[in-house]
Amino acid sequence: MSEISTRHQTGAPQNLEQRFAARAAGMQPSEIRALFAVASRPEIVSLAGGMPNLSALPMKMMASVVNDLILTNGTEALQYGSGQGHPKLREQICEVMALEGIRAHPEDVVVTTGSQQALDLISRIFIDPGDVVLVEAPSYVGALGTFHQYQASVVHVSMDNDGLIPDALRDAIKTTRAAGRKIKFLYLIPNYQNPTGVLLPADRRTEILDICRKEEIFVVEDNPYGLLGFDRPSPNAMRAEDSENVIYLGSFSKTIASGLRVGWALVPPSLKDKLVIASESSILCPSNFSQMTISNYLADQPWRDQIASFCELYKVRRDAMLQALEEHFPASATWTKPGGGFYVWVNLPPEIDTKLLVPKAIVAKVAYVPGTAFYADGLGSWQLRLSFCHPTPERIHQGVAALGGVIKQEIERRSSNKLN
Repeated sequence: MSEISTRHQTGAPQNLEQRFAARAAGMQPSEIRALFAVASRPEIVSLAGGMPNLSALPMKMMASVVNDLILTNGTEALQYGSGQGHPKLREQICEVMALEGIRAHPEDVVVTTGSQQALDLISRIFIDPGDVVLVEAPSYVGALGTFHQYQASVVHVSMDNDGLIPDALRDAIKTTRAAGRKIKFLYLIPNYQNPTGVLLPADRRTEILDICRKEEIFVVEDNPYGLLGFDRPSPNAMRAEDSENVIYLGSFSKTIASGLRVGWALVPPSLKDKLVIASESSILCPSNFSQMTISNYLADQPWRDQIASFCELYKVRRDAMLQALEEHFPASATWTKPGGGFYVWVNLPPEIDTKLLVPKAIVAKVAYVPGTAFYADGLGSWQLRLSFCHPTPERIHQGVAALGGVIKQEIERRSSNKLN
């Protein structure tokens, strides 16, 4: 054994935590990730994670796409690529966005490793410690973690069943600026929002854009679910109405396959170079293999029909969840009725703490995400998110019935304690 290796084995252990940068304090595991180890057990009905259901994706077809790619263009697919993304895929992304009214040029598209990386890069470029980011209340847990990591202050803006409330946005801007704080941008998910499932109507989109232009606040529009409407198309993307003040984030994770990890940002020309430089510094380039797999799929397969198949699959599961909630949840509970996407948002009586209820739910063999995961300020303790995208309708019914029983028992226990 060498002297060096012996010294490393026998020397005092280093406490690396003492050397962490200040921003490392913002690197905390999300409540959803913490649930995964338990929720993945086969006996547990997981209504927690928003994993796309790939049972509707023909695997023989995907195998054929990959096989043809390797045989005909393997040397390029398995090589480094452009930091901005594959040129052909960027053209095809523009065709996909056109379905939601967006007119874009491939030069303004930056391909990323999922839209989550795009969100991270935008945060890295724009956020200084202490800057304010405005978000919906509640908001996507992955975005909250990113903003926290870059030491931003998150200010929640109230929502109702039609999404972000314009007057609440005005109030949040006024209050924040009166306190002398700098607002960097508004982040929102207008289509079948995560976690609530609500859809922002067209008139509110216009009003919110008008507010943000007037107040000189740019908008980050995150749109992974826009093509997953069950009964009718979603309104045109906000980026379709404002090409200068909106950064648009898209993803193939929900409409093709999340494991390929391909997303994109459509940005104003003034941002593109900085975004590419930031991406290159972290990953050099997005995966050529994943990009060209998706590009060949879009070129050769009936991808619009495939999205329609996903919509039908998710609609059946949405209906199963709403029916099960009606049958098994207490009358004091309310929930959203999404027209697309993956999620239902549940409100319970305010005395019920959904985070404390998680262990009891696991004992009853069902998992969900407590509402506090979707707020930066500790709110949401009486709320929870249920995901209907992955389990079968039968498992959804089983899980909702079990969870409804746990909640009813908790309500009864609290009522009994009050009487005593």
